[in-house]
Amino acid sequence: MIPKETVELIIETSRIEEVVGDFVSLKKRGANLLGLCPFHNEKTPSFTVSPAKGIYKCFGCGKAGDSVRFMMEHEAFTYPEALRYLAEKYKITIEETIPTVEEIQKQDERESLFVLYSFAQKFFSEKLFNTEEGRAIGLSYFNERGFNEAVIEKFQLGYAPDQWDALSQAVTENKFNRQLYEKSGLAVVKEQEQDSQKVYDRFRGRVIFPIHNLSGRVIAFGARQLANDPKSPKYINSPETDIYHKSKSLYGISFARKSIIQHDECFLVEGYTDVVSLFQAGVENVVASSGTSLTPEQIRLIARFTGNITILYDGDPAGIKASLRGIDLILEEGLNVKVVLFPDGDDPDSFARKNSTIQLIDYISKNAVDFIGFKTSLLLEEVANDPVRKAALIRDIVESISRIPDGIKRSLYTSQCATQMDVPEQVLITELNKIRRNLYKKDNEHQQAELVEKLIEMEYLPQQTILTETNAWYQEQEIIRLLLNYGDKNFNYQGGEQQKTVREFILEQILPDGFGFDDEIFAGVFSYLMSMSTADFLSMLKTENSSDLEKLRSKTHELLMNKYELSDWESKGIYVKTEENNFNEAIMNPINHIKLKRVQILKRKNSLLLKEESNISDERMDEILSKQKVYETYINALSKLLGIVTLE
Repeated sequence: MIPKETVELIIETSRIEEVVGDFVSLKKRGANLLGLCPFHNEKTPSFTVSPAKGIYKCFGCGKAGDSVRFMMEHEAFTYPEALRYLAEKYKITIEETIPTVEEIQKQDERESLFVLYSFAQKFFSEKLFNTEEGRAIGLSYFNERGFNEAVIEKFQLGYAPDQWDALSQAVTENKFNRQLYEKSGLAVVKEQEQDSQKVYDRFRGRVIFPIHNLSGRVIAFGARQLANDPKSPKYINSPETDIYHKSKSLYGISFARKSIIQHDECFLVEGYTDVVSLFQAGVENVVASSGTSLTPEQIRLIARFTGNITILYDGDPAGIKASLRGIDLILEEGLNVKVVLFPDGDDPDSFARKNSTIQLIDYISKNAVDFIGFKTSLLLEEVANDPVRKAALIRDIVESISRIPDGIKRSLYTSQCATQMDVPEQVLITELNKIRRNLYKKDNEHQQAELVEKLIEMEYLPQQTILTETNAWYQEQEIIRLLLNYGDKNFNYQGGEQQKTVREFILEQILPDGFGFDDEIFAGVFSYLMSMSTADFLSMLKTENSSDLEKLRSKTHELLMNKYELSDWESKGIYVKTEENNFNEAIMNPINHIKLKRVQILKRKNSLLLKEESNISDERMDEILSKQKVYETYINALSKLLGIVTLE
């Protein structure tokens, strides 16, 4: 139990911009900070951090809260775990009783896995440094690789004894749950005769590379074989568990994230030793794809800290060609990608050991090329003077260019490709447009299929309700249009005494509701307008040249076009209410539409509890039904204000 006074001290001491900044790359925007939301996939920043208020808010998915809530949402911490994490970060001592082994075992399986993996990491590290076998085999291997003791301890490297059950015995002696251990991936369970089982240590006789999540907790292990056994793989990794998903994990990310933000660049390598060697050499903004091909989830994880990735390859052409798909994935996510090819016979690990830090950084800087130059030089030699193969190569490169979401970048790369390949640019543009039309068609069909599946899942709900709740795009656009056109205009709602600008009023109405915008571009615009005046925002769009702002600039221009005026009608005796003459209604209608949608969603979620919760108590039933009545009251009131009928 954490004392109340300590909880208050932790909350008061924690700085939201520092806590969130450990996990998200934030940029100053007026009084607030802005970045890509870590809770949903977005390419236009709509995640806002307010140091003055001590809160974060995403206008895309609606997630919001303080430092404690952020750690609970981001790391799936319980409330006490989040407090302990923040207390450790800010060096605040917590005086509480130490949990017994029995109490630890009562925690949920996910947290128990964290505890078990932490125990295993300490076990492997202890065997590396404090046993004759560990020093002779494991530590000597790391020393041969040039790793010093500081970096070994930093990455918590270890050694698994060459015994069938060394870790298993330690787990049993420390009274960990045996079933959890067998499910954890640390053990291999083999069926024997007469329904018996034999449990073996998975990583025996190997050096250990712990894999950490963003907050630095051990979630898995990679292990390298030292004996020359052709029947056994060189590297093995932990299987997936509740806390470890290969496609979402990057080796070294917890150590690299601050350096990635500082340098606004991430170096991507293949192996564990590449990461450790580069880190020791002073290049700390480096990660590896954790023993798997690069995935969109891993790229999005990097994108939270920087928009620039440099891939470091060794000199093996076959391996490079096999990994070219990763470049297309990076481009598709809107990131800038460069490639560095090390000399034949060298990989990042060996090159870092042979050269000084200055030589290493200098080589990377001088040899980094964009993906077109790299792909062209790599494949052009193979096609020689064969026009058919050259056409296939050009099409392959244009396919990569088509993945880039930014139109200006696509245009520049197309021009570069035309020059390098000696092909008319218009030919490439025609091919590029054809590929993009096909991609758009596939994406559109995929989105429609997903929507149909969702509607089928919810077929017990009336169709009218579904359409109302999933179609607030026009109201969102209207709110943004009003902010852009009238944001700095004074607004006196319903004859009230206190005047506010339209921007202040809309923010006041929207912010407390806890929901975001469904449209990513509208969410992005709104997040900027939260921290700066409309005039300042429009000025920023004119003066700043950033790819992040390109979509916002285009949509803003569209919404700022002159409104159609009906002044000629007045000369004919026909008087129509203009937006300015009916200002209150023009401002309030889209706000009320959004509120209606949000209350309908809350009502739906609440009603689903009746279906999802088994063995529901009478007290719980009364609570759900009471909320349902409150939601219905709001829906009726808002519908009356808007003059519409909602079908539930």
